[in-house]
Amino acid sequence: MMLSRSRNVLQTKKFSSLLKRLESTLVIAEHNNEKLTPITLNALTAAKQIGGDISVLVAGTKCAAVAGEVCKAAGVGKVLVADDQAFKGFTPETLTPLILATQKQFNFTHILAGATAFGKALLPRVAAKLDVSPVSDIIAIKSADTFVRTIYAGNAVLTLKSKDAVKVVSIRGTNFEAAPATGGSGKSEAVAAADYKTDKIEFVSQELSKSDRPDLSSAKAVVSGGRGMKSGDNFKMLYDLADKLNAAVGASRAAVDAGFVPNDLQVGQTGKIVAPDLYIAVGISGAIQHLAGMKDSKTIVAINKDPEAPIFQVADFGLVADLFKAVPELTQKL
Repeated sequence: MMLSRSRNVLQTKKFSSLLKRLESTLVIAEHNNEKLTPITLNALTAAKQIGGDISVLVAGTKCAAVAGEVCKAAGVGKVLVADDQAFKGFTPETLTPLILATQKQFNFTHILAGATAFGKALLPRVAAKLDVSPVSDIIAIKSADTFVRTIYAGNAVLTLKSKDAVKVVSIRGTNFEAAPATGGSGKSEAVAAADYKTDKIEFVSQELSKSDRPDLSSAKAVVSGGRGMKSGDNFKMLYDLADKLNAAVGASRAAVDAGFVPNDLQVGQTGKIVAPDLYIAVGISGAIQHLAGMKDSKTIVAINKDPEAPIFQVADFGLVADLFKAVPELTQKL
């Protein structure tokens, strides 16, 4: 009886191992034609957890440097390069038919991208064309068909099993370590040429905000302000504090809606998801939508004059004080 059970366990393990070898994942690279966006490396880590062969699609205009960068990333087997003027601006209307053609050629079991504005605009279109249900913003992978994601603004965790033949998945970058950017030896090959131009949309131009501070999504330290800042001018004290800490500056939705700062600084469920080593929340009450975007931070510091503010429930260190006195004093002492 024990021998039979052991044999069954061994056969199950062999079958599981065989299935892992049969998995194949396409990771959609996010980049600016010059440099790879860090979340692509997080997506590679997720792809490794799924198992099987990993290919990366680099689509853009004059993006050879990015393709070379991806080839060096650990774990990448093949880099598919689509270099065409049609992909200027990385519009989902032009990228979707490219991904569908690539999927038809290689028959991947998984298609992955980061849960960024880029991924959120692209993957639902791909999933709809493939007639499958997208699995969005996952925070963990249980197996090749079972994923974990948060719901209700992070107040509940859902484990989901996908029965679709092709799993179209976006990953939350803060929950997956970045794969090593070196040590790999992926092979680059050009995607078959085709006409991916569309008359449904035309890319005109874009204006990117420039800052000497670290990028909000990948910064090791973040200083965020809320409605308690009272005006956009008062955010200067947060910029001064951020300069001392080499930190990025963020904001709650309330501060953005009030016009204090632009919306690219918004942290939260409808903004950017961050998980820095240090998160300082200044004048932020702690609505669940904001907490969903920063609760995974390693150390959370809250400064608020209301001792009953919800932010103190998740903070590692809390200071009940007038922020207009506390922040300048903290900046001075650093």
